Amino acid sequence: MTESWDTIADWYAELLRTGSALHDFARDSLLCRVPENLAGAPVLDLGCGEGMVARAVAARGASVVGIDPAPRMIANARAIERGRPSGAVFSVDDGCTLATIGTGCVEWVTAGLSLNNVPDLDAALSAVHRVLVPGGCLVFTIPHPCFEAPHAAWTRTDNGTVRRVVGDYLTEGFWRSTNPEGVRRAGNQHRKLSTYLTALTGHGFRIEAVEEPVPDAAVIAAQPQRAGLPPFMLFQARSA
Repeated sequence: MTESWDTIADWYAELLRTGSALHDFARDSLLCRVPENLAGAPVLDLGCGEGMVARAVAARGASVVGIDPAPRMIANARAIERGRPSGAVFSVDDGCTLATIGTGCVEWVTAGLSLNNVPDLDAALSAVHRVLVPGGCLVFTIPHPCFEAPHAAWTRTDNGTVRRVVGDYLTEGFWRSTNPEGVRRAGNQHRKLSTYLTALTGHGFRIEAVEEPVPDAAVIAAQPQRAGLPPFMLFQARSA
């Protein structure tokens, strides 16, 4: 069976429930760009998955709507919300259209490791720009395009050091990991760094920050080979 985000949704929710240092690090890196006090601010979490980022943003006082195209992901998010209410609301929606979100009605859009899953980046950024108020902010993380490209791998050198083998960086498009325990077995859209930057500016965003967060101690303890590489990139951009 070909995996999808719906078929791996329960596995993914359990992975995050039991603790994933890499996903915790990605969430915390994104949250560093979001105000501590969001009292009443309307926020959209695009590609919310089981709700990890949405709940964290709601804890800062925001009025959060989390959307995801995978119904099973939303079912997991709602189940977690029932058990540990944060105030976040979750619904099924397509990040390329945001059909359930009104125009100019949110101040922040967060997208934790999700824009790399949308099939049409231009459509998604156009939709995000539409729903943001003038001067609203988009903050998102993606797997680092240089080191998480198709066919990237780990290799051990003659002296025993583990190094990353860069994959097909220039080959953009959909690819699926063969790792049976990796999230990208459900698929991923690889894009060059320049593609993200060009798309942001082309859709009326002013780029405020581009970061490559340094892996924290928990990530290094779980995956020592990542000590010298940023697993993610973070972008902050404001609508013009």
